Amino acid sequence: MIEARRLHILRAVADHRTVTAAAAALYLTPSAVSQQLAALEQETGHRLVDRNARGTRLTPAGEILLSHANAVMAQLERAEAELAAYGSGEAGTVTLAAFATGIGLVVAPALGALAREAPGIRVRVRDAEGDESLLMVLDRQVDVAVAVEYRGAPGEDDARVTRVPLYAEPFDAVLPRGHRLADDERTALADLAKDAWIGQSAGNPCHDVTVLACEYAGFAPTLEHISDDFRAVVALVGAGAGVALVPRSALRGTDLTDVVVRPVDGAAPTRRVFAAVRRGAEEHPLIRPVLDALREAAGPGAVREP
Repeated sequence: MIEARRLHILRAVADHRTVTAAAAALYLTPSAVSQQLAALEQETGHRLVDRNARGTRLTPAGEILLSHANAVMAQLERAEAELAAYGSGEAGTVTLAAFATGIGLVVAPALGALAREAPGIRVRVRDAEGDESLLMVLDRQVDVAVAVEYRGAPGEDDARVTRVPLYAEPFDAVLPRGHRLADDERTALADLAKDAWIGQSAGNPCHDVTVLACEYAGFAPTLEHISDDFRAVVALVGAGAGVALVPRSALRGTDLTDVVVRPVDGAAPTRRVFAAVRRGAEEHPLIRPVLDALREAAGPGAVREP
């Protein structure tokens, strides 16, 4: 008989790609994770993981078992949701991870609505970048993630998660006030090919947006400065340290005295934001109202335009 908790460990190893990282996410020791994997291999009669200097990957047998593990975990989430519904599920705590501007745009308004309409539901919020929050959901550290589309993000057909689209917003070009293109109504990214750039750290979804947008414009940006705080990015631009792409919502409440903000000419790079839960948990009587409140706060088909 295969134990469900060992399937959860197998999925964590597949997600994190090393035993050490999976152990940290699951609050276990690496030796405990290795022991559980060994026990799972004994239960199934197959070698499930390969370890090498670059990390840990699943064998073909491991991949087969992982596909079933995803289905099992989703069904367990559905069972939990139905049991919670049977017991009314009108009161309890939901944990939610979101990036800073997402908290301001949709999470905080959603919490206000829930306080009025579902006062028995308590939501605990954690600040996390869009890529981090998805792993937190899969590792059961939180129930809901407000995340950003990025290369490698679980797709809509991913068997592990259910996604709820929330909103999309364009990135604007932020230039020093004395920049040679400051008087243009719109900014063509190709015209900034020789400028110094201020970007986000690798792994931050906004880093991918900046790099890909510049690549589509025909050049690789020279990232002279790195910050994941957009207030710091705008301050560096204002000091003449470079140019940047910043999501429109992140400019709200930011001191723009020393910069100019211009729409990007042509198809603007876009940040797409969605909520995600473990597949099967979307009908949980505590989680469903949270997802509904987030969707309502975002607005139907919301796009953050000028």
